[in-house]
Amino acid sequence: MNYWLMKSEPDVFGIDDLEQRPNQTEPWDGVRNYQARNMMRDEMQVGDLAFFYHSNCTVPGIVGIMEITKAGYPDPTQFDPEGKYFDPKSDPDNPRWYLVDVTFKRRLSRTITLAELKERPELEGFPLIRRGNRLSVMPVAKEHWDFILSLE
Repeated sequence: MNYWLMKSEPDVFGIDDLEQRPNQTEPWDGVRNYQARNMMRDEMQVGDLAFFYHSNCTVPGIVGIMEITKAGYPDPTQFDPEGKYFDPKSDPDNPRWYLVDVTFKRRLSRTITLAELKERPELEGFPLIRRGNRLSVMPVAKEHWDFILSLE
C-alpha cells in the first residue's frame, strides 16, 4: 500500500463535498501538472490511502482520509471545450491528463495545520513542507503517515 496527500481548495471541492457525493466517491479531476499526473496514472493503486488537504484557505491543513477506489484513467474534463480544465492539445487516442477516483474514509478528529506540520522535526523530508513544493498530489512515507495520524 502507498500513501498520498491530495490538495484541494475547500471553496472549490472540500471534504464536505466528498462526504456528500453518492457513495462518498468522486473522480479527482483537473490535475494539470505532469509530475502529479504521473503519480496518479502510474503509481496510485486501488486501496492506497490519501490525506485530504485543504489548501489556499485561512487555515490550510489535513482534514481527512480518502481511499483510492479506481486507478488512473483519462480525465474526461480535458476534452470538454466548455470546461475550465479543457486542453485543446489533448487527444482522446493519446490523453494527456489522468485522474483517480477517491472515496471518503473519515474526517480527522481535528485539522492538522500546515503550521503545525512545519514545526515537527519528525517530518523532515515530508514533501508538503519542503520549500518550493507546490504539487497538488504527493507521496507520503509510511513513517510520516503514521506520525501525522499520531497528532490527532
